[in-house]
Amino acid sequence: MAAPALAEAAGPAEAAESAEAVELSRALSRLLPGLEADSKPGRRRALEALRRALEEAEPAADPAAFQGPWARLLLPRLLRCLADPAEGCRALAAHLLGLGLRRAARPRDALPRLLPALAARLASPEPAHRPPPEACEELRLALVQLLGLAVGLGGSALAPHLDEAVRVLRCTLLDPFAAVRRESCQCAAALARATPDHFHMQSESLIGPLMQTISHQHWKVRVAAIEATGTVIQFGNGKSVDDVLSHFAQRLFDDVPQVRQAVTSVVGGWLLELRDRYSFFHKLIPLLLSSFEDEMPGIRELAASLWEKVGLQWQRENEDDLKDKLDFASPPPAHYPLRESRPVLGCRELVSRNLSKVLPALCRDISDWVVATRVKAAQLLPVLLLHAEDHVTQHLEVVLRTLLQACADEEAAVVSSCTRSAELIGTFVSPEVFLRLILATLKKSPSPSSLLVLASAIQGCPREALQPHVKVITTELAQPRVCQASENDLYLERLLLCVQALISVCCENCCSCGLQLLEVLVTIMAASGATSLSDKAREAVAALATVESVSGSQDLYRKHMGPLLERLTASHGDWTVHSPELAQFSVVVSQSGPSLGEALQHVVPTLRACLQPTRDPQMRLKLFSVLSKLLLRAKDTVDSQGQFHSYLETVTKDILVPNLQWHAGRTAAAIRTAAVSCLWALTNSEVLSAKQIQDVQETLMPHILTTLEEDSQMTRLISCRIINIFLKTSDDVLDPDKFIKIYPELLKRLDDVSNDVRIAAASTLITWLRCIKSANGKSYYQSSVQYLYKELLVYLDDPESAVQDAVLEVLKEGSALFPDVLVRETEAVLHKHRSAAYCEQLLQHLQAVPATH
Repeated sequence: MAAPALAEAAGPAEAAESAEAVELSRALSRLLPGLEADSKPGRRRALEALRRALEEAEPAADPAAFQGPWARLLLPRLLRCLADPAEGCRALAAHLLGLGLRRAARPRDALPRLLPALAARLASPEPAHRPPPEACEELRLALVQLLGLAVGLGGSALAPHLDEAVRVLRCTLLDPFAAVRRESCQCAAALARATPDHFHMQSESLIGPLMQTISHQHWKVRVAAIEATGTVIQFGNGKSVDDVLSHFAQRLFDDVPQVRQAVTSVVGGWLLELRDRYSFFHKLIPLLLSSFEDEMPGIRELAASLWEKVGLQWQRENEDDLKDKLDFASPPPAHYPLRESRPVLGCRELVSRNLSKVLPALCRDISDWVVATRVKAAQLLPVLLLHAEDHVTQHLEVVLRTLLQACADEEAAVVSSCTRSAELIGTFVSPEVFLRLILATLKKSPSPSSLLVLASAIQGCPREALQPHVKVITTELAQPRVCQASENDLYLERLLLCVQALISVCCENCCSCGLQLLEVLVTIMAASGATSLSDKAREAVAALATVESVSGSQDLYRKHMGPLLERLTASHGDWTVHSPELAQFSVVVSQSGPSLGEALQHVVPTLRACLQPTRDPQMRLKLFSVLSKLLLRAKDTVDSQGQFHSYLETVTKDILVPNLQWHAGRTAAAIRTAAVSCLWALTNSEVLSAKQIQDVQETLMPHILTTLEEDSQMTRLISCRIINIFLKTSDDVLDPDKFIKIYPELLKRLDDVSNDVRIAAASTLITWLRCIKSANGKSYYQSSVQYLYKELLVYLDDPESAVQDAVLEVLKEGSALFPDVLVRETEAVLHKHRSAAYCEQLLQHLQAVPATH
């Protein structure tokens, strides 16, 4: 009688709820016995009926009314069904447990029984690494989702069951099914947020599995592991940061942008919210700043945004310490990089105060054997330097040593980043400081990397600061131990960069050291030869001419020609073909143009001394090649001032004559060919008067006649042409005895193996006959001419028609001298000639020539 009375007193609402609970209990009681059926289909039908009953129930059903039947009747039986042999039954049981947790008024009451049941199905028994009891991966996923639901609904009530939950997650985080791993990561993060007061005692046990999952082949799993790690450490033990840093750093190299973005986001969150973040600033800052150079703009923007928040937050937290710097903010340093925005004070201070802890590891990574590590570390260095500004001065020795090593890297990306770092050193550090260190290295061991660091530092340095040191830099660069240290293209290219940087930064301040800079550029052109690097060096010469306010490169050479040649020719007595001074001398005389005509007092004596037969043959060949090119343009080079005639005797007697003399050997023959080529260039240069050519002929004709016998076809051909020029300018001034010795040598060349030589010899014989025609005592030469007639008539039968035509022209030219003699000689051999037509032509020509008396 008491129970109805109490129900009546409780009021209509409570009575209705109780009635609903009773009704639900009755409905469940009718269905639950089926769960104990022996057959799988029977148990499955019972579970299906339960599912329909729960799903079709009134959505607005009172959770309080559901709580009692759920906890008393449904929950225990469903938990037993999780171990049912039938996979379908287990799946339905998991689904029903989820429905029950969502509908129950107090889902946390189910945790003491739910967590052990889940652990029994998901946690591997000892020993470790055994497969979990639940074999179906879809069911494992459903059970982990059920655990996540319990964590979400249970909240802080999970604290007493934290051990079991963590034991489950330690296994499911390593599950072979990727979806289970992802769900487990989300569950671990939710568990950390749900139990903040107790989770730190268990958090470390999850770090190991998370770090094994962080390198999973599915990028979504990797992202989930990174985000879960962030939350686990945020609400757990901060000491675990050390255990995950290397794994996070490795994920910054991930090919998937979402993974790198997740690392950036988590690290930024730690820097903002981690309880003991101050202890890890020096470890976390490099990770976040590394994303400043990510290839994806979105990641770069995220990193910049987070970093600025970190700096501003730290600035607020340390406002008293930064009061003076905040009240009297210093302006950006002079020559601050235009493309960069200056970080806020908090960011700059954070980097400056942690730089000494960051640099050692960074410097090690820049020299790592893995290319990607070197690239990432090199990209981070300029970001740090941009924040540190002049604070880097106290770490300069370490930074420069690293840059000198890294600038020799084979990876272009590493070198590019280090070049940028060196520019920032030039921007923020006093030239007096960084030059002392760099130039000391350059003196000790010149290398491409030291030159690149120097060039980059100069490029970044303000002009006003660098101006007092220009002389010191150029003097060091012009030292032979530096500018002649190597002929390697890379070394020369970096040396050129130094000069280009000085010219572009200092402009007209380079005027005081123009000679030294020109010496360096000449050295580069001499060592590089005819390459694109040489073209760049010539462009630098033109730029130097501009800053020195002269009209062009040749005027620049004119300005410095005297001192430049004095320095170069001072050691000409020791030159060989390998001497760098020889190559530089060749460049100067080749590039200087008309200004060379003002420096003949340096050039000609040097050529005379170096072209003696006792000197290095290869060097003589090279100098003859240079001299030939100069003589071909004599009016624009050696004779630009009309003074070359003063040195003509030296060139002919002291340079050409000794080198035209015969010596055995191929090299000696090549030198004679080179000397003949020089003489040909000289006689065709149009700078010699007829009188000067006659003087040259008087000296050189005997030697040129001997070169007609050279093995070189080119030498014989050029010699014929030189003799032709000599004869054309003789004007009947030749000694008859010497003159008469010329034609036999030319006659021999008509038997030459080269048709070009034979035709050139015939042309020269025409000139020789014309000389007799203009002479006063023609009768003196009659016997010689008659002999020449006889010999030439033989060549009218030559198999080469071009030679026949050339010989016919010679005979026609000579017919004016002694026509009657030629007629007799022609008629005497007419019947012997196979080519009678040429003889007929000659006789017809002779009929028009008056007979001699």
